[in-house]
Amino acid sequence: METKGFTQDGTVDLRGRPVLASKTGKWNACAFLVGYEAFERMAFYGIASNLVNYLTTQLHEDTVSSVRNVNSWSGSVWITPILGAYIADTYLGRFWTFTVSSLIYVMGMIMLTTAVSLKSLKPTCTNGICNKASTSQVAFFYISLYTIALGAGGTKPNISTFGADQFDDFNPHEKELKVSFFNWWMFSSFLGALFATLGLVYIQENLGWGLGYGVPTVGLLVSLVVFYLGTPIYRHKVRKTKSPARDLIQVPVTAFKNRKLQLPQNPCQLHEHEPQYYINSGKRQVHYTPIFRFLDKAAVKDGNSGRPPCTVTQVEGTKLVLGMMLIWLVTLVPSTIWAQINTLFVKQGTTLDRSLGSSFQIPAASLGSFVTLSMLISVPMYDRYFVPFMRHKTGNPRGITLLQRLGIGFVIQVIAIAIAYAVEVRRMHVIRVHQITGPKQIVPMNIFWLLPQYVLLGIADVFNAIGLLEFFYDQSPEDMQSLGTTFFTSGIGIGNFLNSFLVTMVDKLTDRGEHKSWIGDNLNDSHLDYYYGFLLVISTLNLGAFIWASSKYVYKRETKEVNEGCIEMDSKALEISPLGLQV
Repeated sequence: METKGFTQDGTVDLRGRPVLASKTGKWNACAFLVGYEAFERMAFYGIASNLVNYLTTQLHEDTVSSVRNVNSWSGSVWITPILGAYIADTYLGRFWTFTVSSLIYVMGMIMLTTAVSLKSLKPTCTNGICNKASTSQVAFFYISLYTIALGAGGTKPNISTFGADQFDDFNPHEKELKVSFFNWWMFSSFLGALFATLGLVYIQENLGWGLGYGVPTVGLLVSLVVFYLGTPIYRHKVRKTKSPARDLIQVPVTAFKNRKLQLPQNPCQLHEHEPQYYINSGKRQVHYTPIFRFLDKAAVKDGNSGRPPCTVTQVEGTKLVLGMMLIWLVTLVPSTIWAQINTLFVKQGTTLDRSLGSSFQIPAASLGSFVTLSMLISVPMYDRYFVPFMRHKTGNPRGITLLQRLGIGFVIQVIAIAIAYAVEVRRMHVIRVHQITGPKQIVPMNIFWLLPQYVLLGIADVFNAIGLLEFFYDQSPEDMQSLGTTFFTSGIGIGNFLNSFLVTMVDKLTDRGEHKSWIGDNLNDSHLDYYYGFLLVISTLNLGAFIWASSKYVYKRETKEVNEGCIEMDSKALEISPLGLQV
């Protein structure tokens, strides 16, 4: 309830006191957050976009090993948020989990800057012949990288959800503002990524790796100071359950114990608290949906579990997580496609003509800036033009449903990898015509041939990345929104690991006898086109799997308290149709 101007969703300040809606939260609070996101993205992409080149040129790793190590590190950065989200939702809350983790992140950046700056921590070269990196040098470098990954585990799932917490879902005006939050949040992320791929990559290759890593380290420190300046106006969610993830275990166990019981004909006969309970507690009631019906037995009133039955709301929370897992599975292949940007696309670019004028060479990793540029252009167009146009057509506040947004992004991504395949076929043709065989020979083909695939992947990500982040936040059970957001991050992480696995297996299976590896150290004498063709096939099949999964998904329906105990349904219709067309 709204009392004396306080927020209606029960948010509090850092000391646990109710906060005034007019003086806290909304975009005023988010302004202190976006700076950190921009600098964190700058730091991450400043490392990820050019790490494959550092490993091959400075630590002298081979192509397959470097691609595998980049993917393993990137995967860890996106997987560790599962732990950070669990700690936030169960113990510390988003603010304090972020605080501790951000300090670990900065410490990792300082260590990495040191690793690439001190001569004693890098391999030495004499007359163009470089020594292999020592065990201690390699160990310190990778400890630095994985310290950053550990810190990212607590920052990634909590900073975006903490930003979303600044908007009151019970206030119609703030809820409308929240619709645009994730678009503009990712916009700030793209700005950081743009500076990394345009500026930091150039600095690393021309002015020194130490300076290239030192700039975002200082930026992170400054952004943290700015973040804490906003503390007085932040809103903090109050945890309503001690262990939000407990239902994920309790519901299936109870359903299994009750497996021999008959379900009632009417779902209203399943166990549920009275509406007044949810009004008094401030929790949200989630209504029955006819999917995963085997779990409904956990809410049978006369069960065999020896303890009170689960409520329909608890059961539906578990159903939500299972439904999100189904969608999550079909995001893994798109994440694998995305992993090419910082690995094989970069190595592919190093073989092409990168001259711009008589003396300037475009760093191959800088082409990734066009991914970010296309995102920066597409986000305002999507938010200011596409959404209002589609909102008028469909009546949906978002313009299109969350799953429709993902579907459009996946289609664009399939087109992008098809173009990447066609460009690589063209590159191989030029290699044959000019009889190029040496690993360092430049193919007389301009690097901007790669531009369309970068641009299309950027446009696809406006639909995919933002759509996935919003989808998993929106569809998560109320007390598990940090943990729910890790579906987004872990999907990217698994995609990186999957790409590492595919690259390793393809290299081993194709490098036999007289057959050349599709992904050898010498890309001018390999068959990268075959690998891209393989990715095109599996991404097309995955698109079909996504269409099927989305046709089975049912959006959550909640009841929430508004205006002195009255109840309002936050409705998401139950009709099931392809690509989640539910209006």
